[in-house]
Amino acid sequence: MSALKVVRDGHVLRITLARPERRNAFDAALIAELTAAFSDVGDARAVLLEGQGPSFCSGADVEWQRSAIELSYDENVEDALRLYRMLETIESCPAPVVCCVHGFALGGGSGLVACADIAIAWPDAVFGFTEVRLGIIPAAISPFVLAKIGNAARRYFLTGERFAADTALRIGLVSEVSEDAGERAERIVLDLRSGGPIAVREAKRLVRDRPDGSEAAHIAAARRTSDEGQDGLRAFLDRRSPSWLDDVG
Repeated sequence: MSALKVVRDGHVLRITLARPERRNAFDAALIAELTAAFSDVGDARAVLLEGQGPSFCSGADVEWQRSAIELSYDENVEDALRLYRMLETIESCPAPVVCCVHGFALGGGSGLVACADIAIAWPDAVFGFTEVRLGIIPAAISPFVLAKIGNAARRYFLTGERFAADTALRIGLVSEVSEDAGERAERIVLDLRSGGPIAVREAKRLVRDRPDGSEAAHIAAARRTSDEGQDGLRAFLDRRSPSWLDDVG
């Protein structure tokens, strides 16, 4: 059985972790499926990532960890690289990624949240980088988490403590905490679809690449003179809707 549900809903790609009986914990199969799903999102204007069942993602699967005990050093390197590459694929996904988090998001689950462009958490969500309590560290997820929470990792990586959604909001791991996170995530997906499809993707790349002033000026000029940019600017001046809004509900 697949550990993932992938459904194309118009311009939205809905990806759901589907191992509810294991609290959507990572194993080799789920890592491979997530990597494949985010490697080709086509022309989707947004990707919505959720978890089925009582939790978003509780980290590494117990049986997967048990099998890893017998791996050699080199095999462990490859194992960690597969997790890293999955997260890198999600973080570099050309379409914006919205994540809706409930229940547990521990270890790699919190790493997954860090890779989303926008993460909305239910108030019951519980986060944590609990690896040190197993005598290991969150090395493979660290490039993505550190980019999100910065110096807050000096506490949470070291203590391995679990923390609530309001703390995740304060340190920047999530964008928002809502009593109706599902509806808020859908609203944000609609907002993303309201922007120019290419412009939204280029805006995401802008945040990722952080170009200098000269390069940024060339990027701005390219967008203004593009077909999409011209359509959007003329629509604004003519007080009409740009063409890409024709199929947005």
